[in-house]
Amino acid sequence: MGTVREATFDVLRRHGLTTIFANPGSTEVSLLTGLPDDLRFVLALHEGSVVGMATGFALGREAPALAVLHTTAGLGNAVGAIATARVNRAPLVILVGQQDRRHLALEPFLAGRLAGLAGDYPVWTNQPVRPQDVPGAVARACHEAVTGRGPALVVVPMDDWDAAWAEDVVAAPTRVVRPAGVADADLAPLVTLLSGARAPAIVSGAGADWESLVTLAERLGCPVFQESFGGRAGFPQDHPQYAGVLPADRARLRAALGAYDVVLAVGAPVFRQYPYVPGPLVAPGTTVVVITDDPSEAHRSAADLAYLAAPSATCTRLSALLLPTTAPNDSATSAVEGPAPAVGARASTPGRGAAGIGLPPLPAAGRPLRAAHVLHELALRLPADAVLVEETPSSRPDLHRLVPARNPLGFVSAAMGGLGFALPAAVGLRMALPDRPVVAVVGDGSALYGVHALWSAAHYRVGALFLVLANGRYAIMDRLADQRGGKAPWPPFTEVDLAALARSLGCPARKVDGHAELVAALEEVVPTLAAREEPLLLDVNVTVDPGFQP
Repeated sequence: MGTVREATFDVLRRHGLTTIFANPGSTEVSLLTGLPDDLRFVLALHEGSVVGMATGFALGREAPALAVLHTTAGLGNAVGAIATARVNRAPLVILVGQQDRRHLALEPFLAGRLAGLAGDYPVWTNQPVRPQDVPGAVARACHEAVTGRGPALVVVPMDDWDAAWAEDVVAAPTRVVRPAGVADADLAPLVTLLSGARAPAIVSGAGADWESLVTLAERLGCPVFQESFGGRAGFPQDHPQYAGVLPADRARLRAALGAYDVVLAVGAPVFRQYPYVPGPLVAPGTTVVVITDDPSEAHRSAADLAYLAAPSATCTRLSALLLPTTAPNDSATSAVEGPAPAVGARASTPGRGAAGIGLPPLPAAGRPLRAAHVLHELALRLPADAVLVEETPSSRPDLHRLVPARNPLGFVSAAMGGLGFALPAAVGLRMALPDRPVVAVVGDGSALYGVHALWSAAHYRVGALFLVLANGRYAIMDRLADQRGGKAPWPPFTEVDLAALARSLGCPARKVDGHAELVAALEEVVPTLAAREEPLLLDVNVTVDPGFQP
């Protein structure tokens, strides 16, 4: 006879959940004290960083990651990060501590009113009826997280872990097989539609599979746009058919897609927007189809036809059923960063000079750089296999334009829109991919929301580069206020010193004030990233770029 805790550890081992991201509290001590040697504990100093690091770990491994949170305070602190994990399609198993069930009815100190605290963002939530149901609930959470592509929560009272385990049944399958095949008959309407299309286009999203989508795009000879506000790059952004990021309002979206009679969204909803603008999403005469394995995404998309199916299998079979085109479609139109390249004209790539990519002149000595200067210099040196995590809203268009994603994790962002994702996610991604270069490009305002993760990076020797574009303000908010013609009531925060904050958390950091200093730092650091064990934060002084339109 063992304990519920020991039985749960066996479940965790079976599902590969042997790394535990946590910020512990007293209701989790009975779970975490004296962990077996094969289970690794990773401490973060705030629950947002706990879930953010687990999210990066899950995205890097393409498998569930485990986080442990402390009752109401822990779960409450982590809700924003849980929402981001859901929208970023990250499978997480989250164990939430609770007071001893033997006196929960009296609402003792640290008793949590946890039902619904995380809203609808978890894909599944459960508090087992008996202690002996905990191992089965954790096993089921693993399956629910994968199927639902998001966080699954299990609330466990602190006394459950020491309860006796003498059960013969764990209420969850050992393995779940999810067939991905698509019948030819089901694809027939889409084959007919695409075969008769005068000018098709593809919109790629975070749920797309690169290999199968490249094959399909080349078979169709059509441009491929990236969804706006995507959590990951859905298509290689140095491919000749890549046409840029879709605009985020209906008027510009209609203009960008106006030349196409069939628009196929793969692994992306139809369509994510930010400012409300009246009118249809696409012009009359454009047929919209969506392929996604996310039921919610399929059901809410304003499409003429939706396939709830695995994008990889669907695109692979679709390519086989379509006749190859004889010539590429060359009618790619403008996206948010300006005119998109025509099909057959390569997007801006590392190694390309400043001419033709719209870089502003370098500032005079003693004046801060523009974000575009920093991103251009990074792009010139970034290897093709680099993982790049973005959280710099006011500089995102420049990043899309200057730093093309050349692998599926070459652009990772918080699709939810909340701040605090990039620093912890970069730590988790590097832990999952210890041989890959990992860079987080972050605004200083964004960095302050996840700065706790720098301690974890330093303590666990996670050799990521944190590139902070510091303008001392919420630049995107200033611009939105300016667009409304009013004065922003929030002040700048130019007193904040990210390099000093990083060093106070044990993370090496440098201030960068000019172009020569930036180039020297990148030349020194970027070639070391694949093997680096020490993190580094570069606090780069930049000025606010005018004219950004989200």
